Amino acid sequence: MIVMKKSLPRRLFLRGLGTTLALPLLDAMIPSMTALAKTPADPARLRRLGFVYMPMGCDVTRWTPPGANRLDELSPTLSPLASVKDHVTAITNLELQNAYPGTHATSNAAFLSAARARWTESTDYYLGTTVDQIAAKQIGQETQLPSLELAMDLLATVGQCDNGYACVYQNNLSWSSPTTPLPAEAHPRIVFERLFGDGGSIADRCAALRKRASLLDSVTEEMARLKNQLGPADRAKVSQYLETVREVERRIQKAEADTADNKLPDLDRPVGVPASYADHARLMFDLQVLALQGDVTRVITFQLARETSTRAYPEIGVSDPHHPLTHHGNDPEKIAKVAKINQFHVSLFAEFLAKLKATPEGNGSLLDHSLYLYGSGMGNPNVHDHTNLPILVAGGAAGKMGGGRHIRYEKPTPLANLHLTLLEKVGVRLDAFADSQGKVDELFDPLSL
Repeated sequence: MIVMKKSLPRRLFLRGLGTTLALPLLDAMIPSMTALAKTPADPARLRRLGFVYMPMGCDVTRWTPPGANRLDELSPTLSPLASVKDHVTAITNLELQNAYPGTHATSNAAFLSAARARWTESTDYYLGTTVDQIAAKQIGQETQLPSLELAMDLLATVGQCDNGYACVYQNNLSWSSPTTPLPAEAHPRIVFERLFGDGGSIADRCAALRKRASLLDSVTEEMARLKNQLGPADRAKVSQYLETVREVERRIQKAEADTADNKLPDLDRPVGVPASYADHARLMFDLQVLALQGDVTRVITFQLARETSTRAYPEIGVSDPHHPLTHHGNDPEKIAKVAKINQFHVSLFAEFLAKLKATPEGNGSLLDHSLYLYGSGMGNPNVHDHTNLPILVAGGAAGKMGGGRHIRYEKPTPLANLHLTLLEKVGVRLDAFADSQGKVDELFDPLSL
């Protein structure tokens, strides 16, 4: 006999003044029947797809894991992944043939499209629909935001940016059509309002903030009423989630307050965000956790820095600008600094994965129900090549992805093969994508070890 119970809807929101607050997946949202039947509440169907872009390639000698098949030993650059390596796969010798003739603009543009960018300095740019947007058109239609595009830098540059290519190519990772780039947002406050508030103009947001000390204060009464319908485990889960939302909001407010004391802001950094790159990045990653946990969106792209970025990283002892360092001319000291930046970026991604892993959801964790691709559209930045790309895939246990491995191809293989594979694993089936020649079957095949 099956015991039936009334369940809460998965698309449950708490509503307050200018606020729409999504909730994480609760036990009360999963009917007893889901053990036997697939429903929209089934956590196995709540898979997410994310992409994190690392600009300007890497020092491949410090990136590539030393072993084959198993990821038993991590390379120096990947060492921060130690605590989550069983959920990560490194893939060696993937390439982007359509990114040639070899530029920063085409590295960024081809990363998610695997398409050849039209060479133009004007507005007649043309690329291809990116993999994230193909996914969003199917798995993003049931969520508040079909997709979320994030970045760390202001994207104010226009015109020609790189060898005759329009700036639009290196400003935007996501394209919803070959002629429609989707601008990314770098300001945590604006992202926060998109996820949990009504948005509006800057003036509207400032006025709303003056009316309420905290987003959560406006839904207190509704929260209390909801908790009366939940069991102890769900009440604890809701409380933990809301405390996380409140903490992220507090950090955003502090960063905005600190702006007045920062007399020399980073020109790449929007006013009102943390002065430290790491603090800004962690805030943007934490917003992704909240967006995924609340099922506000299931598709996310995040650009860690813009191609040709001249950002320095004094917090890790690198005061030289990033882009000039990548044209190192085989200078060992410059190469070591590039590798240090690469490792720093990986460490922030590792922290993010650890938070996903520590967030329970359904019969596993948020990491189990997500797939993330981390990497770059450039291999060796000193020569601007697009082969042997630094690529990682994380998460996906609900899709039976076997982590803790190193897939090493003997010959250069299209990155589009991986895009096609990830699409299939989140339920989007295509015969081909861009220049794909097949799929990365080893990624989800435990027998390949």
